Amino acid sequence: MTNEPLIELKGVSKSFGSNKVLDNIDLTIYRGEALGIIGPSGTGKSTILRVIAGLLLPDAGEIYVQGVRRKGLIEDGDETVGIGMVFQQAALFDSLTVEENVGFLLYQNSKMSRSRIRDLVHTKLEMVGLPGIGDLYPSELSGGMRKRVSFARAIMSNPDNDREGPEILLYDEPTAGLDPIASTVIEDLIRHLQQAQGVCSTYAIVTHQDSTIRRTADRVIFLYQGRVQWQGTVSEIDSTDHPLIRQFMSGSVQGPIQVVG
Repeated sequence: MTNEPLIELKGVSKSFGSNKVLDNIDLTIYRGEALGIIGPSGTGKSTILRVIAGLLLPDAGEIYVQGVRRKGLIEDGDETVGIGMVFQQAALFDSLTVEENVGFLLYQNSKMSRSRIRDLVHTKLEMVGLPGIGDLYPSELSGGMRKRVSFARAIMSNPDNDREGPEILLYDEPTAGLDPIASTVIEDLIRHLQQAQGVCSTYAIVTHQDSTIRRTADRVIFLYQGRVQWQGTVSEIDSTDHPLIRQFMSGSVQGPIQVVG
């Protein structure tokens, strides 16, 4: 990891109706780091990922990408940093094959031949441990396999245009709904992709799972009531006396976190 800020959020706020989900948040993601974003449900973790990705406009505050202020949504500008997003439910197109899902952006936006795109898709599927499944449909895959296909799609890039490759990956609860073994496969894959040559080395991951926090994050921020309430390294999670962290990691219903329902 370097000390170079890749993404910076300054005073970012976001409300949905009367519900203030993000409240004047400052956050920096540094190039080469693995950032974990944790906190109770409904505290803005997925929202902050969508703001970072440029899929959602904040109501207030500023977002900087490599020091340049973003104006509007990701589609409105000409950013020099590619951002890949892995959604919680994989978000694959059911009517398309795995190959068509992974190569979707290239099929839509490039002039490459179908055979060349197919070769690129095959390479990405091999990287996520799923060679030879390009002709299958999402309905034929397990939950863990669908997650890995969504990883392959997120890291797909156009070799003829370096600016189209992702420099940061955003994972929204990538191990949600998976059994412990499938979760371990996904956790290992996240780290593998960070270290693989030609794949971006920076990511932010939203998760609730203890094993995923510990195995995929280096630095952690804790969101609650729309604010960053604590941040530190993974090792500091076990040594901090911060009451929010202690309650969250122990799963206790007693403490400052309000239990809903």
